[in-house]
Order: sequence, then structure tokens, then C-alpha cells
Amino acid sequence: MVNAEGIKDDERLRRIEAVTDATLSRLDVADLFDELLDRVRDLLHVDTAAILLMDVHARQLVATAARGLEEEVRQGFRVSVGRGFAGRIALARRPIIIEHVSPTEVVNPVLLQTGVRSLLGVPIFARGDLIGVLHVGTLTPRRFTADDVRLLELVADRASLASLARANSLDQTAAMTLQRSLLPPKLPEVPGLEMAARYVPGHVTGVGGDWYDVFTLPSGRTGVVIGDVSGHGLRSAVVMGRVRSALRAYTLVSDDPAQALTLLDRKVAHFEAGSLTTALYAVISPDDGTIQVSVAGHPRPVLAVPGRPGALIEAYIDPPLGTGRRQPARRTAMVDFPAGAVLVCYTDGLVERRGELIDAGIERLIAAVAPAPAEEVCATVMATLDAEHPTDDIALLAIRHTASAAVREPVA
Repeated sequence: MVNAEGIKDDERLRRIEAVTDATLSRLDVADLFDELLDRVRDLLHVDTAAILLMDVHARQLVATAARGLEEEVRQGFRVSVGRGFAGRIALARRPIIIEHVSPTEVVNPVLLQTGVRSLLGVPIFARGDLIGVLHVGTLTPRRFTADDVRLLELVADRASLASLARANSLDQTAAMTLQRSLLPPKLPEVPGLEMAARYVPGHVTGVGGDWYDVFTLPSGRTGVVIGDVSGHGLRSAVVMGRVRSALRAYTLVSDDPAQALTLLDRKVAHFEAGSLTTALYAVISPDDGTIQVSVAGHPRPVLAVPGRPGALIEAYIDPPLGTGRRQPARRTAMVDFPAGAVLVCYTDGLVERRGELIDAGIERLIAAVAPAPAEEVCATVMATLDAEHPTDDIALLAIRHTASAAVREPVA
């Protein structure tokens, strides 16, 4: 059967199948764009095809892939929304056809130099947002039909899926790179302390805001932080980086963990609105055998002391950071940290499991922690709590007070 526009139904079906071919999904984004443009040139019998993607910060379209207009991509052609052919499509958010191209309608010199006579372009949408423009052209005058428009819109839909996949991939890579760069590549060597850590991402589509940090304070004592910014992906990783840096700065302002977290709370509430954060900040003094700790809505650490069963430390649990509500003064607890003891800090991904109370996971953790070398403690905890395939990000930090720290030089 031939429709009103002279296109046979089997030809229309061939066009649709060529664009929706499942094998296209196996290509990476750059190859998929090129393959789509090759196919649309063949199906529509056009000479040029190009994809321009939106730079949202510049409000410009950027030439990303092209066939017959490769110079456009090589030159990194950009056009502002509202200007030229592609810019007008982006502004109108609808298909536009130019049957007779003229310099007044086209600002891209490559199009004019190539001798394009007729153009058809459609917007590319993703989740309702305009993300680019797809256009095709001919070197001879052409009257594009409604079927041509529909096919090009179908190609644009396929291109939008590829763009989303690329954006998600870039976000995931950037988030993982950022998060890994902010985790200590090597834990510091501190006399009297032995440390080991683990970090396991729990989300295939991105990473979260879990982090741990260890640093030496001006007093010579050791600062230990573990925290969790709500959410996942690049945004959470970025917020985590800012929170981490701010807390480091506040530890130089005050020796009191509660005061440092109070300052951080104001920062998070004001500059990171909507990013609820839990954190624990401890100051360890191996010479004195003490830990000063302040907890902001975070799970309390486990302390295992030789000769006694492991237990959660006795510490106040103050509200999380960033709630924006007026809170009572945050508090610092003093905890004994004798020689041979092990402190285990963690994020909730280690102990939370779907379908059970978090208390069950905490009980398993307490049972798994023993006063042993820090690396051994981490390995035992990860194995006991089945943390190889978590459903949430996990940060784990074990700190052991070595026996040598308790040795004192005899008084003369």
C-alpha cells in the first residue's frame, strides 16, 4: 500500500526498523551517533546530517557529530539558542523546514560553503528538557514531507537515549574519580596507632557521599572523621568534597570536636541546603589513651578492649548536619582508649539490610570486632557482614591503639 505522501508501508516499516534496531544499543555513544547519521542519510536520501548538543551553561548548541558536514565538528561550531537554523529550532522546540537556504536564515558558514539548498531539523528532548538539535540537508532543492519529519523525530529520540547514557556515564566516572581522590590514598603513620580502611561503592549507577578522613592536628593528636552525605551520584560526591574540606578547616579553628561540628552544621545548612549529612569527628590521643568524640546523627563506633566484649561507645548522638533547625548545643564525649583496644567507625551501608532492623546489623558488627590488628579487623568485619555486594555505599575505618604507645620512659 502507498500512503498519501507516496511512501509504501513496507518502506516506512524499513525506515523504522533501521532506526530502532536493537544492535545500535551495543555501540558506544560516539559510534551510535555516527551510525544513526549514516542511516538517516540513507533512509531520507539526504546529503548532510548533524547533531548539535546543548551547552546549558552557555545556552549554545555545539556541533557534536556530522556526516557531510564534518568540518562543523572539527571547528567546534557553536550557535546560540535563537540564532541561525539550529538555534531557531532550539528556541521554538519544534521541527523547522527551510526549502530554500539563504544566508539570512543560516549562520553556519560550513552549511553555506557546502552548498546545502534545503534543510529539515528537529529538537532532541530528554526527560522533557531540550538537549540538542538534529538536522539534515540536501544539495538540491527538496520538499520534506510529514513522514520525513516523523522519521527524523524518531532518530532524535534514539539520539536522546544515547545522550542520557553518555551523561550518566560521565557523571558516574566523574563522581568515582572525585570520591576516590578525596579518600586518603594512604592512611598516615601515627606513633601508637595502627589503621586500616575499606570503601565499597554500593550503586552501579553512581557513588554516594560516604567518606572517611584521618589527619594530624596542630596539637599532634590525630583527627578522625567518617560521614555520609545523603543521596548518590556526582552531586553527592561534590557536596561530600566540600563538607570534608570545610570540616578540615574547622578542626584548625577549635580543638573541641563538638564546636567543629557546630561550625560545619551552619555551613551545610546555609550552603548545602537539602543535603542532610551525618558525621562523626573524633580526636585521638594515644599518649593519653583517650578519644574525644562528637556524633552528628551518625552510627556510634564500636570499641573492643582486651578482656572485655565489644560495645558501642558511650557518646551523645546529636542531630545530623544541615537540618536548618535551631539545635541544642552539640556535645563531646571522652572515651578511654587503652593499649590494645580497637575503634571501628563505619557508615550505615555496612549494617543496614532490607527487611530487618538496623539493630540486627549492629549486633553482628559488635560480635565481629575483636582487639586484633586493624587490617585483620577490617577483613573479618567485611566477611562477617557480607559486604562484598552491598546495596549502599560502605566506609569502614579500624584504628588500633598499639601496646607500644602505652610504654613510658622511666622518670629520672
